[in-house]
Amino acid sequence: MEKKIVAKPRARPRLPSLDLLKGFEAAARQLSFTRAAEELFLTQSALSRQMQTLEEQIGFALFERRHRELRLTDAGQVLQATARSVLDELAQAVAKIRREQKALPLTVSTNQPFASVWLIPRLARFRARHPAIDVFISADNRIVDLERERIDLAVRYCTEAMAPPGAVRLFGERLLPVCSPALAADRARPLKHPQDLARHVLLHIDDERGRFPWLNWSVWLAANGIDEMESAGSLRFNHFDQVVQAALDGQGVALGRVPLIDSLLAQRRLVAPFKNRYATTRAYFIVRGTVAALRPEAEAFIDWLIEEAAVESPVDAGGKAKPSRQRSRANR
Repeated sequence: MEKKIVAKPRARPRLPSLDLLKGFEAAARQLSFTRAAEELFLTQSALSRQMQTLEEQIGFALFERRHRELRLTDAGQVLQATARSVLDELAQAVAKIRREQKALPLTVSTNQPFASVWLIPRLARFRARHPAIDVFISADNRIVDLERERIDLAVRYCTEAMAPPGAVRLFGERLLPVCSPALAADRARPLKHPQDLARHVLLHIDDERGRFPWLNWSVWLAANGIDEMESAGSLRFNHFDQVVQAALDGQGVALGRVPLIDSLLAQRRLVAPFKNRYATTRAYFIVRGTVAALRPEAEAFIDWLIEEAAVESPVDAGGKAKPSRQRSRANR
């Protein structure tokens, strides 16, 4: 049987580096190594060596070096036209990429409670400071791949051990009962001690699969010395912002998450009847995507997030100081 000969693919010719082409284009345009070197912030001898290297790589002389005069050879003239065209096209491509990236909104991924209760009510302040930056908030309780989904930043809710390398801690979390001022002022059902919760409807996050037990009333009650309690009723919701809205409407007592609800407490739209609190092991962390490192808009948003977190309280749920701008940059 005749052996079939498979032709090997021809290797591509080795091309000169971009730096050599930039040096050649400047020298060919100026017809002077001295002036071209000044333009490129090089010494005349460094540029002269670059041109010698380029001629060796191509295998032909590109310049006629005469006394106080520099001329292009035929090969140099051919290369000059192509080099100018290639460099122009590269410059246009880079400018286009930068324009398109600048036009893209800054994409921030986070979970639904953080987005709806903490972040969105504050976004007007970021817009007032940076009106030229468009922001897209992607609220999703799943953990997304920042690179694959082209997301600039994420605010992740997780334990310290689960936080990705380089993540910046924003704040921790505490739980405490909250309700509307009208419900707290109900003299028929005073709320002076945790045991008084038995007279009220408790608002729950539905968690039949046990995904977040630390957010359940049973955990808070146990942490405050109450093993069992039968409340006057219960309402269940599948999102925290729904629990908060029901509390605002006076429909019952919710287990509030501080500092997510700090602004509602400060505005006295919600009140905390007792001081008893329970700190969870979860916290909120800022995570950067690879693309975010190239975007000043991302840096501005990170600085603003840290500022906003520090405004609410100088100490987070774990008793740790909030990250300053200097600390946060050191961790990036």
